[in-house]
Order: sequence, then structure tokens, then C-alpha cells
Amino acid sequence: MTIVLVNATLLVILPPLLLGVLIRTKSWVSGRTGPGVLQPYRDLVRLARKASTCSPTTTWVFRLGPALALAAPLAAGMLLPLVPGSGGGLGFPGDFVVLAYLLALGRFGTVLAALDTGSAFEGMGASREVTFAALAEPALFLCLGVLLRSTGALGLGPALGPALEAAWRNNALPLGLAAASLFLVFLAENCRLPVDDPTTHLELTMIHEVMVLDHSGPDFGLILYGASVKFLVLGNLLVSLLVPGFAPGLGPWAGLAARVGGLALLAVFVGVIESSMARLRMNRVPLYLAAAIAFPALGLTLIFA
Repeated sequence: MTIVLVNATLLVILPPLLLGVLIRTKSWVSGRTGPGVLQPYRDLVRLARKASTCSPTTTWVFRLGPALALAAPLAAGMLLPLVPGSGGGLGFPGDFVVLAYLLALGRFGTVLAALDTGSAFEGMGASREVTFAALAEPALFLCLGVLLRSTGALGLGPALGPALEAAWRNNALPLGLAAASLFLVFLAENCRLPVDDPTTHLELTMIHEVMVLDHSGPDFGLILYGASVKFLVLGNLLVSLLVPGFAPGLGPWAGLAARVGGLALLAVFVGVIESSMARLRMNRVPLYLAAAIAFPALGLTLIFA
């Protein structure tokens, strides 16, 4: 029970810190002082103190979107163990399907809220979002397929446990391809460069940001918080796949410290990437996601060959 509470507590507290590390890294690479790593927490508090403003053309769907954007990734995060070997507390056979579709549910809520405004501009962003999601989701399922097939498990908890270490010895190439694909999906799903730029305000290049332009106050805070939780959930899946168990000789708390350190390093790595490359042209993003599909598909072929 203690492990479950630790998983849930970290899932609530840790996500804004990872975004703070990412933003701080980008500032450091570009030679700027930039905000501190705790700035995302301050932003959430500031937004919570404001009032939300809604257009008279919107309905209850518009208010439901931010709630879904936060609740869905929180529920998905409870299926993945932050404490290595703990099983996450709520895992069960076939939970990988629930994980993928909980993340899709959060996106669905944001898209519906954007369409509910009646704005053609937000409708454009929603169209782009679901188009790219239709390519990212198959890549995610194929990555999970490689993971589960390599370990012989039916759930994410057992698949990310001790069985993964033996799987790396027997199927290193398929798992490596799945990890590369999962990183590409991680960047796309979290609206990071080179797929999307969360700081852009150029109309023709906006994807996710254009869908949330009408949100304000606590509603916008829920969207930002939900995005940070999604960053943690997919990042935890990637780190767990790359470094299975963090050495079984470590105790659960040492393993937890190593897991959090791995997530921080991932945030730093993403910050370096965003500081050193430009975003792809819009017509190149499908090719980027096609590569994310091809890698684990090849991995599954190697496993079954």
C-alpha cells in the first residue's frame, strides 16, 4: 500500500518539475538566465487564482475538455510503476490497451473543446492533432507489442519488471528499435520539437497550442498540468524500457531515486534537442511518424522470424 501511495504522490507532484528542468536546460544552452525549475508550479498557482472566461458560443463540452486532459493521463500514470518492481498498483493483464486509450481520451477532450468554440482556427489545430495522432497511436501499440512479446508478459507491470532484463539479452535489437520509436512518439505526443513547438505563436505552424487559445484561468492550468503529467507518463515508460529495473540489487527506494534521475536526464536531453534543431515542415511530420511505425514493426518481424 505504501508503494502505491508513493507512486500516486509522485505522479501528482513531479510532472511540473520535469518541465521546469526542460525549460531551464533550454535557457542554459541558449546562454540565458531563464526561469527557475519551480516556475511551472508558480504558473499553475497563478492560473488557479484567476477566473475562467468562456465564450457565449461554447457549451459544457468546452469546460469538460480541460478536466479530461488532466484526469486521463493521471489515470494512465497509475498503470505504470514509478517505483521499480512495484507494479504500479493498478496494473492488470491487458492494461497496455487502457494506457493507450486513456491518453487518447485526454486528447479527445481537448479536441472536442477546441471544436466547441466554433473557431475555424482552432478547428485547424484539432484537425492537425488528430491526423498526427492517427499515426502516433499505431507506433505506440507496436512498441508495446515488442515489449510484451519480448518479455512474455500480458501487463505493463510484469513486462517492465525483472523479465525485461532477460528480454534485453535475448532481443536487444527489437527492443532497441522499440525504444527509438517510443522516443519519437514521446516527442510527438508531448508536442515537442521537431514535431511541434509549444512556445510558437505563428498561426500556420501551431498544432496543440492553437486548440487551447480560448482557455484561461484554472481551465488553462488544468491543460498545462495535464500536459506535464502526460510528459511524465510517457517518459516513465521510455526510461523503464531503456534501463530495466535499475539493477535488481538496489532496494526500491534507491531504484526510485534512479528512476527520477533518469526522468530528469530525459528532460535535459529533450531540452538540448529543442535548443539545437528546428521543427520539421508540416508535410514532413507524417514521414517522421512513419519512421516511428517502421522501427517497432521491424522489431516485431525480427522477434517472430
